[in-house]
Amino acid sequence: MKILFNWLDQRTGYRHITREALLENIPGGSRWRYVWGSTLTFALVIQFITGIALWMAYAPSSQTAWESVYYIQNQMWGGWFLRGLHHFTAQTMNVLLVLHLMQVVIDGAYKAPREVNFWFGVMLLMLVLGLSLTGYLLPWDQKGFWATKVATNIAAITPLIGPGLQQVLIGGADYGHHTLTRFFALHAGVLPGSIVVLLVGHIYLFRRHGITAKQPLKQCDAAFWPDQVLKDAVACLAVLAAVLFLVIRNHGADLGAPADPSQPYSAARPEWYFLFLFQFLKYFPGGTELFGAIIIPSAIMAIIFLMPFLGKWKLGHRFNLGLLWSLIAGVALLTYLAIAEDRRNNDYVVSVQQAEQEALRISELAQAPAGIPATGAVTLLRMDPLTQGPKLFSQHCASCHRYDGHDGMGLVPTNAPQGADLKDLATRSWISGWLDPEKISGPNYFGGTKFKDGKMAKFVKKDVAHFTADEKEQLKKVIAALSAEAGLKSQREVDQRDAALIAEGRVMLSKAPMSCADCHKFHKEDEDATAPDLTGYGSHQWLTGVIRNPAHPKFYGKKNDRMPAYGEDKILDAQSIELLVKWLRGEWYEPSAKVVDGR
Repeated sequence: MKILFNWLDQRTGYRHITREALLENIPGGSRWRYVWGSTLTFALVIQFITGIALWMAYAPSSQTAWESVYYIQNQMWGGWFLRGLHHFTAQTMNVLLVLHLMQVVIDGAYKAPREVNFWFGVMLLMLVLGLSLTGYLLPWDQKGFWATKVATNIAAITPLIGPGLQQVLIGGADYGHHTLTRFFALHAGVLPGSIVVLLVGHIYLFRRHGITAKQPLKQCDAAFWPDQVLKDAVACLAVLAAVLFLVIRNHGADLGAPADPSQPYSAARPEWYFLFLFQFLKYFPGGTELFGAIIIPSAIMAIIFLMPFLGKWKLGHRFNLGLLWSLIAGVALLTYLAIAEDRRNNDYVVSVQQAEQEALRISELAQAPAGIPATGAVTLLRMDPLTQGPKLFSQHCASCHRYDGHDGMGLVPTNAPQGADLKDLATRSWISGWLDPEKISGPNYFGGTKFKDGKMAKFVKKDVAHFTADEKEQLKKVIAALSAEAGLKSQREVDQRDAALIAEGRVMLSKAPMSCADCHKFHKEDEDATAPDLTGYGSHQWLTGVIRNPAHPKFYGKKNDRMPAYGEDKILDAQSIELLVKWLRGEWYEPSAKVVDGR
């Protein structure tokens, strides 16, 4: 082996390089405050290694990016761990950079002749933040897409070059495939290459000028090896342990639902290390956002770049320290305010819950036997009643109706309900409420309509209220028969078990004391019927017809109370009506055999 090492040393001089690196003099001996540069280098090496490994499985296009990340996260062996290691190391780097900057300024290591090295460090900080920003978009999920859209919109307000800069960043007039490929090129090529160049220069200048020790020196000078190497190694292991804890605790990094430009995303927020800027911009409304987004940050960065000149004087060094601590305190305060405001914002909380539900739902759909279609994973959500039904209900139905007391998305509208609560539509319990004297004119049924004092309400309050025990048993059979018309998935087993009871109920429905056929059609033609046809009541076809045109003679006719003809008036297309109907009826893909009868 000695012959081999001698041969290698003759051709590379590695022994001299090693001695130069390990025997570097450290004024005052080793200190824990000097570990931040090594931990940053260690974190950057992890980023490069994991980034290259992820690159091998990543497909940067708007139709494959999310799908490939999903594959990495859920199907590739160790993919979740690899992705989590990359994600949380990136977040840790931002903390380490701030700590390193603090150490440099506190120790005065930014002063002459180390000005250029300090500037290199500040530029490295900005490049790492750029890596974080560009990497946020690459999973091509909703949170990354909309947060990046906000960030690039900020770039658009830059004086003179703003619109052109935004167009260069997004690759055209709108956000899409070219936006993703450009951000990937920046994240995997331009920015890492720039970091390597600056890092080499940074290390060279650091070696040239040596360590600036905090005065006064408490120990004698010592070599870099072994004490400082040991401290650096322990610090790197501590960083790795913290990252691994976060990776295992979160099972990798989060992956939201696929990016969908047609679906606004009010839960979009930047990562925690950009939250301070998000909060800061709230204080610059209207046309003043230029000051908060461009002018003030640029002025602060200019002062930071001038720190080496200001630090020539004792007062200037104190000013630099005061500025640094003020910035850190301000960032911490703004971050806290942003988080606190979001916690108090019910709309945001509901949006986050919805986003989490959609993330879980897309995972279920992607694992279905049909898998992800050629049109991309976003199609799965667009065609999913469980996902789209509540949104359609909130947009088009919640102005009059409720779904379990809310708008389908978890928010409670401020106006009083005008129509029935449609949770558990056409189930036995829901129909029982219509035939309950205490409920029929209440807010969950006819309470907000002109029918609250109508013929049916009077029948229920006067006749049904005085039913005998036998008549109440007959009423239960009628309710079961009417609910069976819907053919609901949630009641399939019960309807099959009660087939005989349902058959009896169908007969009783047209006879006294029920006499429903006096006003309604039920499997028979009746020109004198004045109320909605109960044939197939609550079924897919029946409910589709009501939504398409409630004023159709088969339903409410001229008695229709304000409900729009969503289909006839082209308010909703056929696909949207289909999704809404399936959601109201509880018809959606389930990964197991359990019955889901509501959201």
